[in-house]
Amino acid sequence: MSAALADPLVALVGNPNCGKTALFNLLTGSRQKIANYAGVTVERKEGRLRTRAGGQIRVLDLPGAYSLRPRTPDEQITCDFVLGRLPDEPRPDVVVAVVDGTNLRRHLRLVLALKRLGQPVVVALNMVDLARRRGLPIDAAALGRELGLPVVETIGIRAGGAQALLEHLEREHAAPEPGSASRPLSASRAVSLDEAASIAADMASVAADQQEVERILGRLGLDGVPADTPSDRIDRVVLHPLAGPLILGVTMFLMFQAVFAWAQPFMQAITALIAALAALVGAALPAGLLQSLLVDGVLAGAGSVLVFLPQIVLLFAFILVLEDSGYLPRAAFLLDRLMGSVGLSGRSFIPLLSSFACAVPGILAARTIPNARDRIVTILIAPLMTCSARLPVYTLLIGTFVPARTVGPGVGLQGLVLFALYAAGVGGAFAVAWLLKRLRGANALHPLQMELPTYHVPSLRNLGIGLVQRVEVFVRRVGTIILALMVLLWFLSSFPVAPAGYPGPAIEYSLAGRLGSLLAVVFAPIGFNWQISIALVPGMAAREVVVGALGTVYSLSATGRDVAGQVAPLIARAWSLSTALALLAWYVFAPQCLSTLVAARRETNSWRYPALMAAYQFALAYAAAGLTYHLSRWWLGPA
Repeated sequence: MSAALADPLVALVGNPNCGKTALFNLLTGSRQKIANYAGVTVERKEGRLRTRAGGQIRVLDLPGAYSLRPRTPDEQITCDFVLGRLPDEPRPDVVVAVVDGTNLRRHLRLVLALKRLGQPVVVALNMVDLARRRGLPIDAAALGRELGLPVVETIGIRAGGAQALLEHLEREHAAPEPGSASRPLSASRAVSLDEAASIAADMASVAADQQEVERILGRLGLDGVPADTPSDRIDRVVLHPLAGPLILGVTMFLMFQAVFAWAQPFMQAITALIAALAALVGAALPAGLLQSLLVDGVLAGAGSVLVFLPQIVLLFAFILVLEDSGYLPRAAFLLDRLMGSVGLSGRSFIPLLSSFACAVPGILAARTIPNARDRIVTILIAPLMTCSARLPVYTLLIGTFVPARTVGPGVGLQGLVLFALYAAGVGGAFAVAWLLKRLRGANALHPLQMELPTYHVPSLRNLGIGLVQRVEVFVRRVGTIILALMVLLWFLSSFPVAPAGYPGPAIEYSLAGRLGSLLAVVFAPIGFNWQISIALVPGMAAREVVVGALGTVYSLSATGRDVAGQVAPLIARAWSLSTALALLAWYVFAPQCLSTLVAARRETNSWRYPALMAAYQFALAYAAAGLTYHLSRWWLGPA
């Protein structure tokens, strides 16, 4: 057995919104890796913490669960893991049950279920600072005596807030130093897998557990009516039937305005850097294939996508702040009635909001929806949310064809158009959900039950870790998938070499030019030329590749030396406004990338639903682009 495998394994278990992931980030910092459990799409986050003695402890952040009676795939994974049912996954040496100190009544039920399994359990009493500010007489030692378990206080969003937990793990469960005597994993009674399964299946009723929780709370003096809290007072405004939706709408609107406006200086800096690199490479290398590959392929392609990194970072930052502050579950409640009108529940909101970043995590987040029919419909419409990969296309076209003028105090026309495109995607998703509801027949309403976490100031540490992880994913895509596609497209656009005296740009003679001419027959009725048609092909692998593909194609087809990455001047000369508007309409409903199809296949265990997704999105995109193109030509004229 390797040293890595010999390191003790600690599993963090807790209800959703208990601060478990914040505690995980505090324990492990940047020493994290994200993968999937074998055979399923449920994400696993594992990290390592180093003890003062020089040893290491593996820490696993399990999906949130309310009980060991699973209702969702996430809860099933957590239950199977603590019971040792997952293939190639060992049972944890110790379970850290993370509980919210401000809401022990709900969280202690899971602790009692974990205790019955007979495994070593330590309770992390989280958010004790908030509990004490509310006047709750929190006594960790007394709670530990009542539970018969060790209890340590933690504050997951504060530096040093996990010190007591870390000291307990080092003292009780850390691996021995090399050469020292081995230690037993735990002095607690261990149970066999069959026995654990029997315990899980024959657990005491929820009512009996709740009765025990009430007894414990009574002994601790915590059984009174909760006092009016700052979160309650905020909710009276945020969840108001009239003010609540208005606040949510304004929040979303300001988010998209900021994404467009705040990122401009950083985007301009990246554009200037790419242009300088292109000029440097062009001057250092003689004219030829190598210069063309680096300038027209790598820099014009991958560079055209990398320039949109600031906007993607801002979008992720807003979503992470809304999530970490505790606002997202409130938004789900606000939209429950609206979603119910199209056959969904408020639980679909968070997966759909996640899809603004990328449809793949949005599809995976649909696992938290207990109802199978709602889960399938949410998966089918998640790709209609405007993911961050569409953002480069939107920004390129809006920045090129929409005037940068103000239409109101602090409201720019370009940001307003961007918000309208996002709203169109949401409207299209709701329309598809409503149609699916009618085609599949009305289903019974499923009341939304979701815990509302306490509001708190987002942790800069957690925000930083989340942003770094997402930037790494984006840059890795630019440096691998997108770069490879750009080089391939450059090759197809450069060979075979046009003979001397060929009339027109040499790219028209290449394989890509010929393929584009064939595809233009399909897309010409909606206003797309052969350059757009060829750029749509690699866009099936990743939507943001379209911008890089346009940069490569137009760099190779332009007359004279245009600076790599400067796609906007090229398309401004080549396209009409009607063509630009048609491409915007296309990308509101554009067929999803291949990774989204694969994720949908794994989540639904069938190719039927991914095929339906691709077919209906292509039809919607084609119809929307064609309608937009011909109406705008009629309104604006053919120019």
